[in-house]
Amino acid sequence: MTEQEQSAYAAAGVSIEAADTAIELMKGWVEKARRPESIGGLGGFAGLFDASALTRYQRPLLATSTDGVGTKVAIAQMMDVHDTIGFDLVGMVVDDLVVCGAEPLFMTDYIATGRVVPERIAAIVKGIAEACVQAGCALLGGETAEHPGLLAPDEYDVAGATTGVVEGDRLLGPARVRPGDVVLAIESSGLHSNGYSLVRHVFLTEAGWSLDRDVPELGRTLGEELLTPTRIYAKACLDLAARTRTHAMSHITGGGLAANLERVLPVELTATLERGTWTPAPVFDLVRQVGQVSQPDLEATLNCGVGMVALLEADDVDTAIELLAGHGLRAWVAGEVRHAASADDGGKVRLAGQHAGW
Repeated sequence: MTEQEQSAYAAAGVSIEAADTAIELMKGWVEKARRPESIGGLGGFAGLFDASALTRYQRPLLATSTDGVGTKVAIAQMMDVHDTIGFDLVGMVVDDLVVCGAEPLFMTDYIATGRVVPERIAAIVKGIAEACVQAGCALLGGETAEHPGLLAPDEYDVAGATTGVVEGDRLLGPARVRPGDVVLAIESSGLHSNGYSLVRHVFLTEAGWSLDRDVPELGRTLGEELLTPTRIYAKACLDLAARTRTHAMSHITGGGLAANLERVLPVELTATLERGTWTPAPVFDLVRQVGQVSQPDLEATLNCGVGMVALLEADDVDTAIELLAGHGLRAWVAGEVRHAASADDGGKVRLAGQHAGW
């Protein structure tokens, strides 16, 4: 590309120099998120992963997942804090992947922005890399695209995709679920990365709160609460699958607890969860009260304190709770799977009772 062409491209709003600087800044973080099977480094057209590692499997099933973090990016942009968004991105894709029992192997990311600010891009990638280390997967590469005119200079969006593998006879899912299985709820770290259109509308639009507002119920500012990173369950869930008779897992994201648990229930079974077994974190009650949001609407939008659910044999519950505690995760028995009494109940999840203090 000639100097004249570079100048013309820059005049159109795209800076090659800024992109190059961003790559230099992120190289160190990407290097931290490697696995032994990773080949090469940044700069290629594709990320490479040594698939000979899969020869230890009898019937390796590849699993893939892709996602973004939704309108939570608007909070990050307003606060000018960007590394937690990278963490959210990894959590959203690897925790979807692991529910079938698959180990996440590698991830790629895509960042679209109105203007490349190298330090901002590097902060996002820093969060992605740190989260990949926690999830046990490699960050093989990604793409940063500058879209002037489509996005405002300080706007960006992120997306990612991950690939994993599971042994064919270890695949988790509805086919394994049986009557009498226990519904083990695993605590979320907060809102995670779903329902932020509702949350922003309640706090910022309707209530007129600022992100730097100290909220006594939260013990910190509103912005700090809303940017709490999505919890990454991958290693804990793989450990759970390996050491207990876990039959299925469900990542509680958009749609809430009941709708996501129904995705792993056979049509002839049903599950009832008792709300009285847990009290959601204060942020959920604040959304409900400040926004006058009905409980059904709240539960159909937010995770309400449960980030992951495991369906497992009752005899393994104590082992599972202790195992998860070793990973720093609080878990509890929230309900049970049983035969559906009628066709209308088949494959359905019902929430009963009330949370303490609600």
